[in-house]
Amino acid sequence: MTEEYCPHHQDGNQLVKRIAIAIVGLLIVCAIVVLLVWAILHPSKPRFLLQDVTIYAFNLSTAPHLLTSNLQITLAARNPNSRIGISYRKLDIFASYRNQQITLPTLLPPTYQGHRDFTIWSPFLYGNDVPVAPFLQAGLSADMNGGLV
Repeated sequence: MTEEYCPHHQDGNQLVKRIAIAIVGLLIVCAIVVLLVWAILHPSKPRFLLQDVTIYAFNLSTAPHLLTSNLQITLAARNPNSRIGISYRKLDIFASYRNQQITLPTLLPPTYQGHRDFTIWSPFLYGNDVPVAPFLQAGLSADMNGGLV
């Protein structure tokens, strides 16, 4: 007996090839769209600048290692993007000393920052009787006596 060509047995292989080609084509189209969006918009990160700090209270107690601080800061944010605006929905700010938080987080108001725009915030930061580590207490008192705070 001789083998005969039967076209309906080849449909399974052609279906798999068509699905694979469709998936690869879809991935290529998605990659091109992402590349075009990035090339057209060219997004950049916003830049933040601490302009001013006014210290109203900064007291360190030695026995229980507690720090009380009251600061007002002026913080500026710049959007360097010429085609993208930035919406700040939730932005918390706090003061820290050697990676230890010394004030409570303060929520900045929700803001929209347009193209190449500046936004300035001047929040008060409060930290009443915040416990600090003993080794940080020694470093902080040395910095305060040296005039570095």
